[in-house]
Amino acid sequence: MTQSLSTFQRIARRLQKFRRDEEGTTLVELAVVVPIFLLVFFGLIDFGRMAFHYVTVEKAVQVAARIAVVRPAACAGVPNFIERGTTTVTPPPKFGTSCNSGSNICANLGVIECNGSAVNPTANEIWTIVRGAFPNDATIANLSFSYASDSDLGFLGGPYTPMVTVEIQNLDFEFVSPLGSLVGLAGGTAPNGLGATVDFPELSASMPAEDLAHGDNG
Repeated sequence: MTQSLSTFQRIARRLQKFRRDEEGTTLVELAVVVPIFLLVFFGLIDFGRMAFHYVTVEKAVQVAARIAVVRPAACAGVPNFIERGTTTVTPPPKFGTSCNSGSNICANLGVIECNGSAVNPTANEIWTIVRGAFPNDATIANLSFSYASDSDLGFLGGPYTPMVTVEIQNLDFEFVSPLGSLVGLAGGTAPNGLGATVDFPELSASMPAEDLAHGDNG
């Protein structure tokens, strides 16, 4: 009986020691914390990259628009000079008449647009200047140019002065970190696209084309 009691006491002491033993808890805590730490760390890297490219691309598009307004058109079909509109008054408006002096004084070509092409000197010049601000997989085709007639700009017979818009479109941003997997390890549910390739925001800048003539005064 005494021997059985002693055995029971030994077992009880071992159980108490096991209950108080904290060896290995650090590994458990580490296993819980590491995925969260990695998610925050790599998230800062990838979303920081996205924010960096957003700011630099936004500035690059503004630079591209500034260059486009003082260069020949990047799209085919954009005229060099403003032609007569459909006005039928007699005598017809003389060259030098402001386009906003009446309806249909100057021809309205609507909007002419195209994607950037390396064979176009203006598009190629712009892309050479701004390409360093874009993600590595961007191409000149991600640049879009549009030339929109504006009756408040220019004068009859003068240089064609549309509203010029340069836009970045159809550009992807690729995460380099497995953020979706890290969210799963941290016990969460990752939103679609996290840690993969997402659409980069479309950014644009518009400016009126420039001419240095002065209409009736020049």
